Amino acid sequence: MIKKLYCANEYFSPQATLECGQTFRFWQEDGGYFICSGERACRLRQDGKRNEIVCREEDAEYFRAYFDLDRNYGQIVDWAKAMPEDCIRRAAESGRGIRILNQDAEEMILTFILSQNNNIPRIRSMVAKVCERAGEERELEGRAYRTFPRAEKLAALTQSEYISMGFGYRAAYFREAACRLAKEDIRALKVLPTVQLREQLMTYKGIGEKVADCILLFGFGRTDAFPVDVWMERVYRECFGGRERSRRKIAQAMQSRFGRYSGYIQQYLFYFEREGSEKNGADHDQ
Repeated sequence: MIKKLYCANEYFSPQATLECGQTFRFWQEDGGYFICSGERACRLRQDGKRNEIVCREEDAEYFRAYFDLDRNYGQIVDWAKAMPEDCIRRAAESGRGIRILNQDAEEMILTFILSQNNNIPRIRSMVAKVCERAGEERELEGRAYRTFPRAEKLAALTQSEYISMGFGYRAAYFREAACRLAKEDIRALKVLPTVQLREQLMTYKGIGEKVADCILLFGFGRTDAFPVDVWMERVYRECFGGRERSRRKIAQAMQSRFGRYSGYIQQYLFYFEREGSEKNGADHDQ
């Protein structure tokens, strides 16, 4: 059975939400998007002034949580627009349609290991290859797709197989993480406070400070995380007049300032900065 979910599009832009770098398994199709997460899939398209999400009935609650449909994003945008910095107010207005996705934690750990020193199209290609190699084939409304393989299946592949998929030096990190996740219970990570969870994530080879914060935000719903990359360093200097050089100290300063809204503010600022640079012809690879 198919289930349809609806959400007003005032604070939910499919394009801004999906194409801001927080997820790597989606495709533009039929005037909307086909999206995969873990073993599940859905279609997302605009229907007038609302967005329509089509999925299996048994997956409806998963995608309600995935798209964060029960959160009041208008309240978050209003909070951001009350900030004294003009750049935050403009970024919040520009990015008001961004929602932070609640994604499969295991998938986020593994896919964000592939994100270091990489760009979004190439990450998406690498993730697609691993799904094609080890994922199960399923379908939604006649559209075939591949699931993201569980850690046990990924651990069974060799490092050479990952190299053949174009993982390069990341092959060793990816396979080692898959082996570790296959042995450990990820539920033990989910109950850790953010600081301890971040430290634990960074014990995985290939996960540094910025990648750990991305996993915290997109895989564990820790909206007090503030990932800092080259874009956020620029915003920190130009918008806030900051002088810190350490990305960790920049992140800590932002977390101290924005608290539980840190992740939302980061996404608004990231989207605003990157979109502005893109319009000016700048390279925006991660």
